[in-house]
Amino acid sequence: MSDVNLTGIAKSYGGSPVLTDISVSFPSGSFTSLLGPSGSGKTTLLRIIAGFITPEAGAVTIGAEDVTRVPVWARNIGMVFQSYALFPHMTVRDNVAFGLGRRGVKGAEAKRRVDEALEMVRLPGFADRLPKQLSGGQQQRVAMARAIVTEPKVLLLDEPLSALDRRLRQEMQVELLSLQREIGVTTIFVTHDQEEALTLSDQVAILDRGRIVQMGAPAAIYERPATRFAAEFLGDANFFTGRVESGAVAVAGSRITAPDLPEGREVTLAVRPEKISLGAGENGGNRVQARVLNAIYAGANLTYLMEGPGGMGLKVFAQNADGVILPKGAEVTLHWSPDHTILVED
Repeated sequence: MSDVNLTGIAKSYGGSPVLTDISVSFPSGSFTSLLGPSGSGKTTLLRIIAGFITPEAGAVTIGAEDVTRVPVWARNIGMVFQSYALFPHMTVRDNVAFGLGRRGVKGAEAKRRVDEALEMVRLPGFADRLPKQLSGGQQQRVAMARAIVTEPKVLLLDEPLSALDRRLRQEMQVELLSLQREIGVTTIFVTHDQEEALTLSDQVAILDRGRIVQMGAPAAIYERPATRFAAEFLGDANFFTGRVESGAVAVAGSRITAPDLPEGREVTLAVRPEKISLGAGENGGNRVQARVLNAIYAGANLTYLMEGPGGMGLKVFAQNADGVILPKGAEVTLHWSPDHTILVED
């Protein structure tokens, strides 16, 4: 296992910056997700770590070695691509063994390591099949076996689950995390899927326009997003904007409170939809009146789209505990704790 450290990484294409002054550490043995919208720079960052792209500024170190100018083949990195990139004319065994052959590992030793890798990804007995004879999930496992068979210092994953259907994707998330924990390799995972990042990661880095806007443990970022972008991109959020007067923000006749509000300043407050409850609540909490615009039924859960103070849109998540669904047009009081009201940078 090795840690990975990036210092002052910058990259531009055609004069347009793609990454700007990225400095970040990935601890040895950790699983980190790079999360962000298309064009945020996450795949470029991953390919710089792999060695496919050379940064214009900054340094990449793996362990104690500066690998900024070291070629891909000499970095001892495993990588799984979104398309899996399996050789269609090669058997599963030959696909998995490809990296070993490039490193001079052949014969009985190569067979032993390929068999171990296939056992690890739960594909024993598939060695003689061609990729076209495998399902999407099986192809993903072969790509994973090929990446780990060389015993890499770092494992890089570029949206490897995006082509799978939802159920298989969830199953593969569990298997991927189990495999990573078993081999203990430092793993950096690119995704645009919020749930995937929360489920798999020890830490999440949210990128926007070539910068890391927030990084930390999934629960810490979700519960306390630093910016409006982070709150919107990792999950859902309702926002209230106004000036702080007498310890609260006035919003169309309602007063919204939160800890440590800066008096006299214009601020934006975020509240997660699942933190809001239907009903009057206890004294001391935040309350607003709202009207149901729509109720989205999803079996175990309900999502209410509502019109709040001043016509603002609100979203509320509720458990379907009693089977009662509020009708369109219903007037309801919403309440939540000030502790669940987050001051964010706009």
